Amino acid sequence: MTNSASHDHAYVRDEMLSEMAPPPGETGLVHWLRDNMFSSVSNGLLTLVALYAIYAMLAAVLPWMVLGVWNAGSLSECREILAAKYGDTDYACWAVLSERWKQLLFGFYPQDLYWRPVLALVLLFVALAPLLFDHLPRKLLIFSALYPFVMYLLVWGGSVWVPLSVIAGFAIGYFASKIITPVAGGLAGTIALFLAPVIWWLFLAGPIAGLFEDIIPLSIEAVKSKTIGGFMISIVIGLSGIALSLPIGVVLALGRQSDLLIVKSICVGFIEFIRGVPLITLLFTASLLLQYFLPKGTNFDIVLRVIIMVTLFASAYMAEVIRGGLAALPRGQYEAADALGLTYWQAQKLIIMPQALKISIPGIVNTFIGLFKDTTLVIFIGIFDILGLTGAIRASTEWNGIYWELFIFVAVVFWVCCFSMSQYSQWLERKLRTDHV
Repeated sequence: MTNSASHDHAYVRDEMLSEMAPPPGETGLVHWLRDNMFSSVSNGLLTLVALYAIYAMLAAVLPWMVLGVWNAGSLSECREILAAKYGDTDYACWAVLSERWKQLLFGFYPQDLYWRPVLALVLLFVALAPLLFDHLPRKLLIFSALYPFVMYLLVWGGSVWVPLSVIAGFAIGYFASKIITPVAGGLAGTIALFLAPVIWWLFLAGPIAGLFEDIIPLSIEAVKSKTIGGFMISIVIGLSGIALSLPIGVVLALGRQSDLLIVKSICVGFIEFIRGVPLITLLFTASLLLQYFLPKGTNFDIVLRVIIMVTLFASAYMAEVIRGGLAALPRGQYEAADALGLTYWQAQKLIIMPQALKISIPGIVNTFIGLFKDTTLVIFIGIFDILGLTGAIRASTEWNGIYWELFIFVAVVFWVCCFSMSQYSQWLERKLRTDHV
């Protein structure tokens, strides 16, 4: 039968039907509610109970929060205002935040120098941008590498030659490795890469920085560490620990899997010791004992000591997270790298470590979040972070007796930071997914 003949039959359609709208119950709000909240009798009952619990909680909390007072000089004045407006009530007294928010954020940092930590925070986002988003110009990574020294100079101030002398230590380690490797081999060059900067920093960096400062004075107003506190100290310690613990954790994870007995034993001993000791113990060690192991006359800043201990603590946990990612890779990935003739470090850089880090993203970010929250423990060694300052504020005569408002503020600040890290990690996981079309 030809096509023209087929058109003579009434039941043969010669044009496409237009698309029809879906049934009313299969789209829109009704469909979403049925699928997500009322898919069964038991789920419907649980939904109703949950909605009632949310309503009861909001009915009790929202008036307390919304009807609070924002302008008052003390808790007693705040209560007088509340009594005059609402009678016998116990609404929030947010005035403590209006009065003390600068202290909560900056501690006892000089007020006329607030612009320096604020500028450091702005530059932090500039430095993090090329590390977090790969479509930005790679030249910005130069500033990312220099940012720790810029941050130190802005927050602490003092001589410009001090951070420059620290940068010189990295250059010395690099050139020492380049000189020694052709003569004594790769292992000796690697040792020189790490040992030369340590010797420079411990014994030579300080005197040489002082000498240059005497010859060419370059400095800004110095700020003592005891004045640095509030949420600023949590950011400084937390971000320093996060930035340093990841590369150290990678090295420890690789060292734990090394075939060299000495290297493996050192890494395993370090990881197991650190993981078996509470962080507060390490902080007390940083505060009281670390100074005794340094050369006589060395003035080692307390915040720097805390950063070192927090970094070591986080590095041990990071090493185990990354080791889990390495263990999750199929053996064929290692064999494929060997088949391509890659060296150990080439295989780690191009094949093994990128996949292991991708697998380990949830654990890595979880460690970062835990580290950031653990910075509140510094109050036990006399550093007044944001949580420690709430106690100092509550001990004053003006605000003695206030609790929830300060703790809610601290919780919200930490939640915003930790939630941002969590959301970025989820975005990164979706971006790096390769198991979907």
